[in-house]
Order: sequence, then structure tokens, then C-alpha cells
Amino acid sequence: MLFREVPLNSESLSHAGWMQRAIELGREGMALAHPNPRVGAVIVRDGVKVGEGFHVYDKLDHAEIVALKQAGERARGATLYVSFEPCCTTGRTGPCTKAIIAAGIARVYAGMEDPNPAVAGRGLKELEKAGIEARVLDSKSQEFARETNADFAKWIRTKLPFVTLKSALTLDGQIAAHPGKPSQITGEASLAAVQRLRHSADAIVTGIGTVLADNPLLTDRTGEPRRRKLLRVVLDSRLRLPPKSMLVRSADGDVVVFTIQSLESRKARTLANAGVEIVRTRNRRGHVCLDTVMAELGRREILHALLEAGAELNGAALEADIVDKLVLFYAPKILGAGGVPFAQIPVKRAFPQIPALRDVTVNLYAPDFVVEGYLHDVYGNHRSHRED
Repeated sequence: MLFREVPLNSESLSHAGWMQRAIELGREGMALAHPNPRVGAVIVRDGVKVGEGFHVYDKLDHAEIVALKQAGERARGATLYVSFEPCCTTGRTGPCTKAIIAAGIARVYAGMEDPNPAVAGRGLKELEKAGIEARVLDSKSQEFARETNADFAKWIRTKLPFVTLKSALTLDGQIAAHPGKPSQITGEASLAAVQRLRHSADAIVTGIGTVLADNPLLTDRTGEPRRRKLLRVVLDSRLRLPPKSMLVRSADGDVVVFTIQSLESRKARTLANAGVEIVRTRNRRGHVCLDTVMAELGRREILHALLEAGAELNGAALEADIVDKLVLFYAPKILGAGGVPFAQIPVKRAFPQIPALRDVTVNLYAPDFVVEGYLHDVYGNHRSHRED
């Protein structure tokens, strides 16, 4: 997902400024922290930063521990700004709350509570009981912090991935000039932004129609480090994926095909022998069941799935209500009649009520512009432990 920039004034940082720094640090964990949340931490004493860090899953230490180790004795009496509520439970590591208390931290400001209803607020309360001032900082900090971990919030509550539907469109809402033929709609700046979207995702999902039309690789080409390969997922009800396609030829444990065909079929065995994993789902109107696909991706700890597909799969995903966020790149072009629409939904299955985006933002990627908005509030009515 694309993230709004957090403005910083490094010369004179207020509470909000230090929290913004923590949030920016958390985003350094992009593609490195999942299945844990992206978390950044800053320790400040007498207005001076004495420690900071962010979480990387394979390095075990949570952001608070990285910052505490850097600060050492200077942490005593200091203020900790952390983008995500400190943990108070034992998992792969011990609870951060105990380390914070032992280090003599005087104040803890969190960007957001843990969205897991089973533990939300408990870390802050444990710190309060130890005599530490502990609270969520303010509503603006929460907004940025929650945006950074919307995918984690969705997955930890439902065990389903957060789904971002990305598409490139003309001003008249078309994604290609002709069915089955690729069209270059947007410019270089938008294409670079799409790569950043891919880097933020754990899996990229497309339909067989897109593969047959474009023969894509569907890789993360940012060059930035990843903990896990970007999982490339194809929905292919009839197993039409060509063995000589770029996806199959580049498969290295990172291509999964969902189908309704038998796993013992000749097509399935051919693809499996080429290194492609084949997963059979329930049959829904002659197509792969999207709910089954999402459940399986969630089971594999895919927290964020990026949907890059054509009109048919876009329409099916919106109809199935699996899409959490839309990221639509508009080019200043008009195709006119005969093009391919953004989403195809049969008239008999049209929405009973038109879905509306919330928290809409518009940004320029000249000459294009991108519209982003949410279809679902993954945080629901979950309220903060304490707010200003």
C-alpha cells in the first residue's frame, strides 16, 4: 500500500514530531517485519535522541529492545516514543513492557494500541501499574500508525489478508483498449509507485486472463530487501496457465495456482513438475472460490495481498467483498467506446447499495494522479486505551 508522507522537523521535534519519527522507522520494516506488525521506536532524553530502532522479524528484537540497547543507561528517566503499543506477552521473545520497566523509562507514548482485541491496552496498563506515564499520543499519530499496520490489523483479527486492489485507468474508466490485449495506460512515475506497492505486499494476485494477455513476471523490482519472496498467485479455474509462460519459467517456490480442476489431471502434473504449486478450491459458479483463496493465503501468513487483475476478477473481488482498499492510477487519457472497463459485474448481481470509499486521498504522479480509499474499516469500533 502507498503511504502518506509523515512531515518531520528534525531540528525541533515536539511529541508529535518524535512519534512521526517512530512511525517512519516502523516503515523501514516494510517486507521485513511480517507476520509481526511494522514498529519503530525512539528514546529521547532532555530533548535529545539517545536510541532508536525498528523491528525485523528474523532479527527477533522488537523495536523497543533495539532502541533500549542503543540507549543503554541513557534510557533511565527518558521518554519512549513507539508507533505500536509495547507487547506484554511472551512469544518468540519476552515482553517488551518488562524491559521498558527495567530500563527505567519514565514515559511511554504509543502511536496506536495493539489491534488484537485479546491484548489491546494491556501493555499500556502494565506500564501504568509500574508508575510509568503511558498513553496513546494523539489522533493524528494514530491515523498514520494505523495506516502503516492496517494489514496486520486485518490479519490478526480475522486471519485473512488485507486486500488492496490496484488498477490503472483512463479518465473514462477503462483499463485497456481491447479485450485480451495489454495497453500502457500510465507513465513512469506511476509504474515506480506500483513497484513500491508490490514491495509492501506479501502476495500479488492475478487472474489467468491477465497472464494470457500480458505474460507478466509479477515480481517486486524495487531492489529493496525482503524477508520472504513475493508470493505470485494465479486464479486459474480451468488450468490454462502456459508451461512456457514467464511465471512458470521463473517459478522458484513462489508461484501458486488456485484451480477447480483435479490435482491429478495432466495439466496439473505438468505445472507441478515445473515447480508451480497447485491448490484446488471449491467451485463457485464455475470459478475459483475467492473466500477459499483468501482463507488459504491467511493460513500462510500472507497479511497483505495486492490484486492486479483484469475486469472480470476485479468485478468478482468487489462482488465478493474481499477488497479492503482501492488504489486507482488515472492517466489523463480517454479511450472512448470499445475499451475494457475497470470491473465487470453482471447486471443480475449488481450491488444492492453502491460501495463508497472512505478516507480518500488524491496524489499526483505526473502526468497521472492516484486515488486511494478504503472500503472497510479494519479497526472497526475498537477504541484507544487513552487519548488526548
